[in-house]
Amino acid sequence: MLKNISRSLVDILGEEYMAAVCSVAVNVKGMDKAEADALANEKIDFFPESYVSKMHELAVKTGEKIVDGFENSENGAPTNAFGKAAHNCMAPLGGVGCTRIGEDGKSYLIAKSEHYHASLGHSFPGYKLIDNARKLGILNATHNNTRGYITRLAERRIVAAANGMNMEADIDAILSSKEPQVLNRVINLETGSLAVEAGIKMMLSRFYCLDSSFDAPVYDGKIPVFLVMEDNKEGFGANYHGTTVIAQTLRGMWPDFYEKCHTNDIYKVVSVKKNDINDFKEKIEKYNSGKYKTAGFLHEIILMNYAGIRLTKEFLQSAHQLCRATDTLILVDEIQSCMWYDGMFLFRKYDLHPDFAVIGKGFPGGEYPASKIITTAPADTLNQFGALVTNGQEELASLAYLITMEFSAQNGKEIEEMGDKIEKGILELTKKYPDLLPPPEGLGHLSSIHFKNVEDAAKFTKIMNDMCVDISAQLYKPDCPPAVLIKPPLITDEKILEVLLEKIEEGLNKLL
Repeated sequence: MLKNISRSLVDILGEEYMAAVCSVAVNVKGMDKAEADALANEKIDFFPESYVSKMHELAVKTGEKIVDGFENSENGAPTNAFGKAAHNCMAPLGGVGCTRIGEDGKSYLIAKSEHYHASLGHSFPGYKLIDNARKLGILNATHNNTRGYITRLAERRIVAAANGMNMEADIDAILSSKEPQVLNRVINLETGSLAVEAGIKMMLSRFYCLDSSFDAPVYDGKIPVFLVMEDNKEGFGANYHGTTVIAQTLRGMWPDFYEKCHTNDIYKVVSVKKNDINDFKEKIEKYNSGKYKTAGFLHEIILMNYAGIRLTKEFLQSAHQLCRATDTLILVDEIQSCMWYDGMFLFRKYDLHPDFAVIGKGFPGGEYPASKIITTAPADTLNQFGALVTNGQEELASLAYLITMEFSAQNGKEIEEMGDKIEKGILELTKKYPDLLPPPEGLGHLSSIHFKNVEDAAKFTKIMNDMCVDISAQLYKPDCPPAVLIKPPLITDEKILEVLLEKIEEGLNKLL
């Protein structure tokens, strides 16, 4: 059972900082001192029983119309693609816990955490600390040269967690380390795409100069090669690392543009077979000879954009060893998996030591767009403008990180146990419906229900969406196994899981 914790801004941010904030609130904003002190010291229950009860009440009403709703004809000004995909009836009027109330007044179960970023569901009580911070006058907007205390504190605690230490631990030795594979540098960015792009640029900086002030790079004259996960047709479709142009070429987009880059020896993309270390060894040897040099290996651990396929610990550990032997930088993309496991980082459970870890989505809990790349001293090769994002240092976004991390740190065991139950629940359903479902994929909360054909996956998804269970199917990649993805919020408990599994089984029965 998830534990409730109570924290104040003083608990999260410390007495000295909050005393300074209160001084500004009193002397600049004109707030009464008693009011300022009360806001700073107010203990907020993160997961009170009243919230849990309301969460359960709404979950069991999934699919029911529980309010009048909001009928309107406002469609905004979307592009053609976004307009075609829109479902305004599902758009939020509000929500609590694992439930969103749509504009149609119905109760929707957010079985994939609003596309993976509402890690603590909706209206999580702990985020009231953000409201208190705003009332006290803590500013959100800063700049790269004026990173606030909250952002600096968040960076320190992220580094501690990434190195497997208590967030309050003394990590000065880690922060000062110049050794490889010691993650101790953080760049604050808005989106996962920009965070991955920063990693790609640091890889490229060993082949090309960022600007004329840099010395000749260590691999000047070599053609950089990026290794990515291969799809089932020996293409690039199994990986997804964001929406910047180079990252999109890593997944097979912009083929004409990439072909010109490849033909003119600017860079090359090579796919490696999933969980096949012999293929990885063959390719990393091939592309570390002659005119080529492997620049980096970019991978997720759970391929949530490719049927939720899970890469094995044995494969990744061996692949990382080969990267070390060939001076190939490693980027673990944890945008989707971070925060959904005990310890917050899945790469730590795999005992991996990458040069870059990219995080986002789960850490700020959907309160703010706030992604980060964590890297090492040797890989820290960009100047400030190489990865500049004006509003990447937002203070309240960093506070959202600290609140989410605090709740997760106190409930790591419980999160892991619930992940096991989710995984086992899906597995039992596949055993019960063997004619429909092959074995599932994924790990814990990040689960993937596989189907034997695309038609069944598409029909099942529609059935579930019509039942107001928010899941999605990956049917846009013709070579991808037909799969339906779920990713329940971290606050999912036995009652929520019971509702979800009952709805999934009801949907399967309607499919028969």
